[in-house]
Amino acid sequence: MTRKSRTVLKTGVWVVCLLPLVILAHRAYNGDLSANPISFVTNWLGQWTLRLLLASLALTPLRVLFGISWQISLRRLLGLFAFFYACLHFNVWIVLDHFFNWDQMLTDIVKRRYITVGMLALTLLVPLAVTSTSGMVKRLGGAAWRRLHRLVYVTGILAALHFLWLAKKGRIDQYAYTAILAFLLGIRVWDAVRRALRKRRQQQAARAPALAEVSH
Repeated sequence: MTRKSRTVLKTGVWVVCLLPLVILAHRAYNGDLSANPISFVTNWLGQWTLRLLLASLALTPLRVLFGISWQISLRRLLGLFAFFYACLHFNVWIVLDHFFNWDQMLTDIVKRRYITVGMLALTLLVPLAVTSTSGMVKRLGGAAWRRLHRLVYVTGILAALHFLWLAKKGRIDQYAYTAILAFLLGIRVWDAVRRALRKRRQQQAARAPALAEVSH
């Protein structure tokens, strides 16, 4: 992929990722935020956080399944947008829902499990966002950076649980998001097992001539 193509692609991703905010602003301007505007805005931002997180997690499985890799360059951008929407979601909860009532917020975090896992998910996103730059990759080293960024899998699970436990009865989209996450993580597990078995076969094949010489 050429440099110009990457620029066009990333510009398109920026437009798509910012579009939910534009739609939300348009709905707010037209007074179309349902009977409970705070709840609507909170849920809107939370759902887009999960969608973008799932989109970032889908890029590697696409490479595993279809052998294409151009989309990997979008992983950091999608991850940062997921963090951006998570911060907006969290700030609406702080400012509009509780209006800086720290005691009430602390009580909610402790007593309501969907808020507990949501806070954990946001907390885990912070080091991932901070270390997303190329400079941090060099500073930490590739191996350490990759180990740290495996936290995104835990974050995805916590975010899915947050939505599952928060969703009202009669909704089914939370199950769809959970199924998508399970599928994406399942592909990664399958690929990891496949690579481990392949490496083991290669090691056995490399040792075979040496064992043959010893036996003679």
